[in-house]
Amino acid sequence: MGDTPFGFGPADRDKDRDRDDDRERRDDGPNDPFGLGNLPGMPPGGIPGMPGGPGGAGGFDVSQLGQMLTQLGQMLSQAQSSGDGGPVNYDLAAQLARQRLAATTSSLTGSQRAAVSDAVKLAELWLDPVTEFPAGATETKAWAATEWVTASMPTWKRLCDPVARRMSGAWVEAMPEEVRNAAGPMLAMLGQMGGLAFGSQLGNGLAQLGAEVLTSTEIGIPVGPARTAALLPENIEKFTKDLDRPASEVMIFLAAREAAHQRLFAHVPWLTERLLGAVEAYASGIQVDTSRIEELTRGIDPANPAAIEEAMQSGLFEPQTTPEQQAALARLETLLALIEGWVDAVVAEAVGERLPGAEALRETLRRRRASGGPAEQTFATVVGLELRPRRLRAASELWRLLGEQRGISGRDALWAHPDLVPTADDLDDPAAFVARKEIGDPIAELEKLAGQDAPEDPEDPGAKG
Repeated sequence: MGDTPFGFGPADRDKDRDRDDDRERRDDGPNDPFGLGNLPGMPPGGIPGMPGGPGGAGGFDVSQLGQMLTQLGQMLSQAQSSGDGGPVNYDLAAQLARQRLAATTSSLTGSQRAAVSDAVKLAELWLDPVTEFPAGATETKAWAATEWVTASMPTWKRLCDPVARRMSGAWVEAMPEEVRNAAGPMLAMLGQMGGLAFGSQLGNGLAQLGAEVLTSTEIGIPVGPARTAALLPENIEKFTKDLDRPASEVMIFLAAREAAHQRLFAHVPWLTERLLGAVEAYASGIQVDTSRIEELTRGIDPANPAAIEEAMQSGLFEPQTTPEQQAALARLETLLALIEGWVDAVVAEAVGERLPGAEALRETLRRRRASGGPAEQTFATVVGLELRPRRLRAASELWRLLGEQRGISGRDALWAHPDLVPTADDLDDPAAFVARKEIGDPIAELEKLAGQDAPEDPEDPGAKG
């Protein structure tokens, strides 16, 4: 499998470069075409007799067959005991991520935790005058990277499950009926193996992200428990080393962004479900092109693991994006841009005159997005989406203009209902959206929408009709 869980990646990725990377990996280390070389229970160096394992360089070592089957049985037994039968072994993912991060992180000190708490308290005070939403977080946490993994796993499960489950089901549906009938119990074993492979890849991706993520909301939604503002001081310290700004200033700026996210999600109850609904809508449209499977069987030698790995990296196994999926991704991208744009505009107003380096930090984070930062890359591996910086900047400008022309109340009132928030077309021309007369009174517009949706009551003299 590729470096991206579930076979996703940027739509415009350079496949020639991917194939070059594949060749480099095969030259630099042992082959592991199915991504299982780092699973618990596997012997160092891979399974003996298998490609890349001891005795496997010159072909399959029959004398090691029993040991290989024993290892395989142990892996499947672990999948049954630790997994929940789903498409991804999340226990394995969490274990791998924590193991990798434990080697490079340390326990947080009391001063680090106090710095996070003080920064969030100050940020909340600065945010109060610039938004109608009161403080959303009732608890503040300083997380080590391993703590972030544990706290975020329930959210990653909600994000990954729809896509992974549909991917697994689509491959089974693509099989001819006679093949499915003949496979029988083998399908269950393949499902367990797939769960292990997906879990291994997700664990490695979360380990990479956990080493760099700065707050609980960096992917655009809170990944931790509800109403919990959380920052990762060790990662923030590493991030600050590349900046010409005081550490305390960076901490407060990031705390303000975290607190603003928490306010929005706490007081806009439909927001989280709308985001997850877009992911589920995308997943429901996944289909497998059986003609591509036939292409695989014609053009690849099944005895050559390297050829199979290269085919998987080239996108041969990836499902084709349908128009319905493109629409779901567009909705998701627009909503994420609106969230990030609102936070960007509100935080800029809250800290702009208080932190001398606020504008520089704001631009740094925008460039972090534009360069495909760790949060965007990981999110892209989960749902095949990258947040486009052009949308983020346009959304930030739209919310800024709304605040100037409609006031704080008029701006924030648009979050009262999903039908009131700007659309992707509105982001093309923020000034035109702000100038529209029909958004002059969002509450009246909301009441109008509620009246249209209300059922008619023949006994009510005020009812329609």
